[in-house]
Parts: sequence; structure tokens; C-alpha cells
Amino acid sequence: MSVGVLAFAGLVAVVVGILIGAIGIGGVLLVPMLTYVLGISIHVAIATAMFSYLFTGLVGAFEYARRGSVNWSKGLWLCLGGMPGGYLGAMTAWSTPGVVLEAVIGTLVFVSGLQALRPAPQQDAQGGQLKVPTLVLIGLFTGFASAITGTGGPLVLVPLLLWLKVPALMAVGLSQIIQIPIALLATGGNLTFGHVDFTLGLFLSAILVGGVVIGARVAHQVSRNTLKRIIAVALLITGGAMLARTASLAF
Repeated sequence: MSVGVLAFAGLVAVVVGILIGAIGIGGVLLVPMLTYVLGISIHVAIATAMFSYLFTGLVGAFEYARRGSVNWSKGLWLCLGGMPGGYLGAMTAWSTPGVVLEAVIGTLVFVSGLQALRPAPQQDAQGGQLKVPTLVLIGLFTGFASAITGTGGPLVLVPLLLWLKVPALMAVGLSQIIQIPIALLATGGNLTFGHVDFTLGLFLSAILVGGVVIGARVAHQVSRNTLKRIIAVALLITGGAMLARTASLAF
């Protein structure tokens, strides 16, 4: 693997980290980069990305918590649901054909881009008054969808919480902490049913966490609408490219 390719991968990882830290959505770009730039099989790419989210979650949770942007009572129930979801998602991913996973990820990326372009709904300062069973179910779905696609909890959780009228900053803060249990259980599942590239995962993590710190600072200082427009364009381009590739492979 050439130095230029690794440098480009490192640059993408910085951008992904910043986006995860700033608006939660960013992990969708990591698996495509590992697959198309580094030439890693999609199953190993998903497993390695999930391992790296353990560290982005730890750093992101710390950065948001010290700024008072984490609702721990809601986060606990989300995490309890996310743990079994993460393990089941990892188990399912290894038994799913690569082209199907690419199609699912591409669709998720593209839809997330469309979601990011939509005007933010009216939000409830109390976080939508979500009940405990609802939070657990949201965590379960987030863990499963994140582990099977390697996109990380924030991609699934942030749009869902915004739709449920949770304040944007609270939604991103919750998405930071849910990465930790999902990544931990998904990594356990990936080791049981497949393989994790720990060397590459640690390399990515070292870069990603720096981006998360920058992104968390940005999130508390600038307009979220501007950031959402930027990531929306990136998501639409990436998702469209992935769907085009899977269509060519299928036909």
C-alpha cells in the first residue's frame, strides 16, 4: 500500500472524525473509503470501522459531557438497547452477501443526505418526552443497523431523534455515547463470526479522535445548518456512487 494512499485515507479519516464530532453523521464515509480506496473486503471494512468507533465514542462522549450536552438518563436506556442490537447486527453482517451490504449502506447514505437537506423540525426542549421502552427500542434498532452497515450509531440515531423532536445538540450528544456499547458488542460479534483488522483500526482511531475533538468544538460554536448542508452534499454523492456501483455489479 503506497504512502499516497495511506495519506489520502488519513485525510478522509480526519474529515470523518470532524463530522462525527460536529453533527454525528460521518461514519458513513469510512466503510466506502476502506473498501474503494484501500481495497479491503466490505465485511472486514465494516468490522474494522466498528472497532474504531469505540474510541470516537469515548472521546466524543467526553467532549460533549464536559460541555453539558449529554442527557445521561436517556443515554443509559439507549445504550441498553444498543448492546444486543450491535451483537446481532455483527452476526447478521457476516452472513450477508457483500453486494447486499453495499446496497444497504448506499441507500442509507443517500437517504441520510436527503434527510440532512430537510428543514429541522420543531424541537422539544425536553427531548420529545420519550418513554423508556421507546428509548430501548430505538437503541436496539440503532445498534443493529449500525453494526450491519459499519456506519456507527450517530448516522442512525441523529436523524431519528431529530424526527422525534429531540434538540439537535442533545441528539448529537446521545449519539456520541451510544457508539461505545455498540462498538464493543459489535466487535465481540465480529471476532466470533469473522475478522477485525486491529492494526488498521488503531491507525484510523488515532486520526478519527483528533477529528472528533475538533468537530465537537465546531458543533458548539457555529451554525448547525451550514454543517448539515455540507454533509448532505457529501452523503448524496457517496450514496449515489455506491448505489451506482452495486447496480453495475448486480446487472
